[in-house]
Amino acid sequence: MQKLIKNINLIWNKFKKTNQDFWEEIEEQFILNDVSAATASDIIEEVKRKSLMENINDIEIIRHLLKEKIKNMLTPETAGDLKINVEDKPVVWMLVGVNGVGKTSTIAKLANYFKNIGTSVLLTAADTFRAAAYEQINHFAELLNLPIVHHQRHSDPGAVVYDSIEKAIAKNIDIVLIDTAGRMHTSYNLMEELKKIKKVINKKINREPDEILIVVDSTTGQNAKAQVAVFNEALSLTGIILTKTDGTSKGGVLLTISNEMKIPVKFITSGEKIDNISNFDPANFTEMLFS
Repeated sequence: MQKLIKNINLIWNKFKKTNQDFWEEIEEQFILNDVSAATASDIIEEVKRKSLMENINDIEIIRHLLKEKIKNMLTPETAGDLKINVEDKPVVWMLVGVNGVGKTSTIAKLANYFKNIGTSVLLTAADTFRAAAYEQINHFAELLNLPIVHHQRHSDPGAVVYDSIEKAIAKNIDIVLIDTAGRMHTSYNLMEELKKIKKVINKKINREPDEILIVVDSTTGQNAKAQVAVFNEALSLTGIILTKTDGTSKGGVLLTISNEMKIPVKFITSGEKIDNISNFDPANFTEMLFS
């Protein structure tokens, strides 16, 4: 993960004090790191106002104030707890996102995460569109020794989900993780397909999916916001899983999504290994953006 602000001490020394040029330079750094102009302004204006009111002239205090503002921004009121202890099993999680963000491998990491804490898991291969989609998720099912439900390619994804929940009920399985298609987030047909899957889940368990999580590639940049917006409008997302944070990603777009869309981040992945997944911690993530 790249630093959100490079050489903040150098910028401070360059302008000697917290004048307008200093704040404009910091705001520009934010925008260069995929934070929207509106969110960058929200962050800067609050910290700047507090600094001027309290006559703060110490870069370490300003750095602390920036971190606190960002940490709070990454903890929207909608965060809540993960839906994993629903009284009526199975718990059903639906994972969505465009192709190429690491959705299927993220499902495998989630499955391993739940297996390690003693939760029984069923995988659902509801991406019946993409070539080799079943083979990919089945590889992980075999690797983790987990049951999987699938149909033939180009079959109805809703039928796959229906059969999957039926099996989970019959076998008393704790959680169902559903892999879905992700071809182009602008595709009307895809969104209608995902809405249908959601309706199937609702009818089978008499409630909405317990989590509808969008997998977001942290290297995508500002396009990630557009992806989240489209999926959220269609499905009312409950959270985000941020992938590929171990590379050259900037991570700033996450601030934009949290601030402007109020969708919480639930998990973060940071590598290729099956156990490279963890619960999202706003404080740790904020430190990553500054370290």
